[in-house]
Amino acid sequence: MAGRAVLAAVLLCALAAMAAAQSASNVRATYNLYSPQKNNWDLNTAGVYCATWDAGMSLAWRSKYGWTAFCGPAGPIGQASCGKCIQVTNTATGAQITARIVDKCSNGGLDLDLDTVFSKIDTDGVGMQQGHLTVNYQFVDCGDN
Repeated sequence: MAGRAVLAAVLLCALAAMAAAQSASNVRATYNLYSPQKNNWDLNTAGVYCATWDAGMSLAWRSKYGWTAFCGPAGPIGQASCGKCIQVTNTATGAQITARIVDKCSNGGLDLDLDTVFSKIDTDGVGMQQGHLTVNYQFVDCGDN
């Protein structure tokens, strides 16, 4: 019995660590001009990294959420992050939005589409003034099942 309790405790700790690795706080989020509406939500036209794997997804899938590049400190990277969703929260205002990862970046944070993500959570305009927001993010289910 003691062995089972120890095993259960180890498994719970491992699950907690995995969940914690899927979110980060106080991350720098800049903006990008992906302009998905002007590009008909076409990943190839936008020239994004994830187009290799996700360009054939339906228009409904591609346009369900605004777009972001991901190179955050926690979570899957590269191809493993493509198509996943993150909930992004502006730490200054509490404004939240869900965004779909369509690209990779190298700034150590997020590169949010200006029109479909960044401007929606920059509710006080400080992000545009500074050129970035400080955000928290967590990976969430996209609800595409």
